[in-house]
Amino acid sequence: MKKQRPVNLQLNTISFPPSAIVSILHRVTGVAMFFALIFVIWAWAASVSSPEGFDSVKDVMGGPIGKFITIGTLSALTYHILGGLRHMVMDMGHWEELESGNASAKATIGLWIVLTVILGVVLW
Repeated sequence: MKKQRPVNLQLNTISFPPSAIVSILHRVTGVAMFFALIFVIWAWAASVSSPEGFDSVKDVMGGPIGKFITIGTLSALTYHILGGLRHMVMDMGHWEELESGNASAKATIGLWIVLTVILGVVLW
């Protein structure tokens, strides 16, 4: 028996609802934080190794690349926390309907953008 199912291979034509975008971003920020740990562990190890190592980490963190990595890492952490709190509320039985789920997803993304801009202004 041969099934004739439509196949859409153009991913840019698929329209994801806000709740799907929030769920995908939650996973992406989790992976991003995992890889950000490489930088965090390097900075910690170098800063405690010697006074020269501490000075080099201080120079890197004071430069634009260090600030960019710091803001990116804190942004991923902020989003991951907000998305996790949203998922916890949904696990308790709230925001499970389509309308309230999409509204909470939009609120999560909006709050994340506002907090990231505030972090960027404060840290830059």
